[in-house]
Amino acid sequence: MSLKIGGTIEKVNGQELFYSEFAEKYLAGNQPVLLTGLMDDWIASKHWVSSNGRPNLIFFPTHFGKSKVQVADCDTREFTDQKRIEMSVSEFVNHWLQGSMENHDVNGKSVLYLKDWHFVKWLLKYYTNMKNTVYNIFDDISETDFPGFKKAIWLECIQEQNEIIFVPSGWYHQVHNLEDTISINHNWFNSYNLSWVWDLLLRDYKEAKEYIEDIKDICDDFEGLCQRNLAANTGMNFNDFFIFISRFSLANVVELYYLRGELNSENSIWHCSAIIKHFALNLSSIRKTALKMKSEGVKGNLGIINLLETLSDPKFLKLCTGLGRIYSVIHEEENWSCTMKKALMADFAKYGSQVCSPEDLITFIDYAVSKLSSNCDEQNPLLSVLYEIQPHEQN
Repeated sequence: MSLKIGGTIEKVNGQELFYSEFAEKYLAGNQPVLLTGLMDDWIASKHWVSSNGRPNLIFFPTHFGKSKVQVADCDTREFTDQKRIEMSVSEFVNHWLQGSMENHDVNGKSVLYLKDWHFVKWLLKYYTNMKNTVYNIFDDISETDFPGFKKAIWLECIQEQNEIIFVPSGWYHQVHNLEDTISINHNWFNSYNLSWVWDLLLRDYKEAKEYIEDIKDICDDFEGLCQRNLAANTGMNFNDFFIFISRFSLANVVELYYLRGELNSENSIWHCSAIIKHFALNLSSIRKTALKMKSEGVKGNLGIINLLETLSDPKFLKLCTGLGRIYSVIHEEENWSCTMKKALMADFAKYGSQVCSPEDLITFIDYAVSKLSSNCDEQNPLLSVLYEIQPHEQN
């Protein structure tokens, strides 16, 4: 079948792109982009590549030869994915060297794809569930099974060495390697796609619930079983997701308290700081997600977040420090610990110390923003971003 190619992906020199511009145009705008100039000084660009520009395969068994990895057999389909087998890095590289893609037909060997080799465990891992998507966009796709597929507009690009492609949340994509390739892929968290992650989680929950609906009447804790199955299949359930966004919202509030103290709430910098707008956007995304959860009937106790206890949790303090450093706010953890925590504890003691439901989370965010905005005049970025109102409406 013929695909409708609607254009190519924009290419931008990453050295000339500010993060704030990337966040506004591509993250918030949910648009793909091909970035150049950001990998030229990476050690991997030197160690992983031979002088002829091809992958330096010997590097990997030399340093990671005994590591066990999951490898996909590209010639064998299993359900909606390729068949997976486990082998060592050395075994995989030997297979690659003995029968690379250009000699595939001659040697009769399967093309193997080392996929999802995780060097680092990230804070949050989520996935795009592929059960109801097209396996290969170049196949003859059924319009009945996938209505609108043939009318979809596809973008294409050729990604060269040391280039980075940003694939936005919710965008389906397919990769075709033109030659032997080593790539680094990162599913990374940003607050703009929280609502999308929740939509995926809710969809998977409904599917899991429907699948075992016939045992509902004989199950003592049917909802608990659904949530356990959801966690087993996706890596998280409603409780896990809610605790994450609650702690993340508190971390953003911590950074805003810190900024107010550092910049002085009466100073004009407090109103126009791009960093403050980033934290406000994070809180806005969390609040919208909590509102969506509430509107979809999610209520009750999803997990108790004790605000005062969380502020004394070393892991949470580490999260705050890391978040602050990302936005170039906090440079010394001790400074935050001895100043901001006292102010926060005083405010939260008056508010009440627990967040247990999406409604509680919305109330907490509104309370924190009202406290942070108490001494601010017009053009308050917290109010304008969080509630999407214009300066003249802030009365």
